[in-house]
Amino acid sequence: MITEIELVLLPEETDQPELIRIAAAKILKTDPKRIQELKIRKRSIDARGRKVVFRLKVEVYIDQFSEPEIFTVNYAKVTDKKPVIIVGAGPAGLFAALRCIELGLKPIVLERGKDVKQRRRDLAAINKQGVVNPESNYCYGEGGAGTYSDGKLYTRSNKRGDINYVLKTLVAHGASEDILVDARPHIGTNKLPQIITALREEILNAGGEVHFDAKVTDFIIKAGAIKAVKLADDSKIDGHAVILATGHSARDIFELLHQKNILIEAKPFALGVRIEHPQALIDQAQYHCDVRGPHLPPSYYSLVEQVDGRGVFSFCMCPGGIIAPCATDYNEIVVNGWSPSKRNNPYANSGTVVQINLEDVPGMANDPLRLLNFQAAIEQKAFAAGGGNLVAPAQRMVDFVENRLSADLPGNSYLPGTKSTQLQEILPALVYDRLKKALPAFGKKMKGYYTNEALLVGVESRTSSPVRIPRDRETLQHPQISGLYPCGEGAGYAGGIVSAAIDGMNCAEAVSKQIH
Repeated sequence: MITEIELVLLPEETDQPELIRIAAAKILKTDPKRIQELKIRKRSIDARGRKVVFRLKVEVYIDQFSEPEIFTVNYAKVTDKKPVIIVGAGPAGLFAALRCIELGLKPIVLERGKDVKQRRRDLAAINKQGVVNPESNYCYGEGGAGTYSDGKLYTRSNKRGDINYVLKTLVAHGASEDILVDARPHIGTNKLPQIITALREEILNAGGEVHFDAKVTDFIIKAGAIKAVKLADDSKIDGHAVILATGHSARDIFELLHQKNILIEAKPFALGVRIEHPQALIDQAQYHCDVRGPHLPPSYYSLVEQVDGRGVFSFCMCPGGIIAPCATDYNEIVVNGWSPSKRNNPYANSGTVVQINLEDVPGMANDPLRLLNFQAAIEQKAFAAGGGNLVAPAQRMVDFVENRLSADLPGNSYLPGTKSTQLQEILPALVYDRLKKALPAFGKKMKGYYTNEALLVGVESRTSSPVRIPRDRETLQHPQISGLYPCGEGAGYAGGIVSAAIDGMNCAEAVSKQIH
């Protein structure tokens, strides 16, 4: 007999299989010896009460064993199949390529940046020297922004596609099976490069192509259909379709589309700061303890407050994490956050942002790049305030609210360095005014949050794309250009690794329907 039950256990009980077996037997009113196997299907932490517990959904096998679970996909050779160009090797592009192979199409992946191994050198130059390579950085390169910015897999995109398929594919290529179980699955920046490399090798072994340092500079369009793309070295790549999966920071692609009179639209995005606390403070607040126990992971939080008719919310929270410099061009400051798999750094950080709507940005109403240009101007302002070399403007939390220049700054994880600045001089008034009201309110929701030991680092500006590339709801093609498939986060149709991967697969399926 197989049955599924829910168990509520103390943290120290969750790594003791015999205790789990006894607890399951008690609920099922059976002899523990009859339970041959237990499989945890979902695991989450419940810290709502004074006592923190784990909630487990467990599949119990009584008087029988389970069948072996093997997830494999047999990727047939596609060397001589119809070529599909995929621009971008982030999660949308890589999963689009894998799905193309499954559907009997040959993916040709073009990535402007470098492979994961070579990319590390450029990240070291960013962190140690404050020098940005505009073609290889935290956003550009194999795996996209996700490779070196955490690998959080939490998503609400269950209506868009098969989340479990994405997770199982990652496990098949080296991710821990824990991501199939945890309520908030996370891989970790230290483990993602090996997984991304394995995905690339899968594509190559099946006869697909992956090209690095392959920056797309033009689209070849004839009679309303895309036929090829042109690269920076003047070479041309032909294909039966183009999946455009460039990510939210490829401003040159948005500008190219606009120059060619290919329809794009301005889209709201969120803007604010990244806030860092000591992780111990967050643990104390969330776990109601003086010191986090050894059986509990570093705690996270999620906060939202309505201020003057608009939401202020935490975003991309990184327990035990690091604030990273994510600029993609010279003379700009962009910050993001990531965590290693163990989440064992002494700080916790989170983006804290306010939505920027179309009406907030002056300019011509029909200018699709006006929010993009607004975003860039704020990033350049932050760079100037930091004084160069990616030094970021920063301010203690209470000082920020009370509009006071911080006399000094606490130790923090941002490696290029921080400079005491009044962030009011950088942020738009609509963002500053709402953050100023929201932070004390967050402190009332979470004890210890509102403190001058917390540091605000500017600016968190790449929360999503400020441009949408429209597509037909049914065919997923651009309404003007046959064979062009806007895809993923950069096109405005995803918001993270898993949702981008799902959108990539959906676009590959749409391509297959068109050209087969």
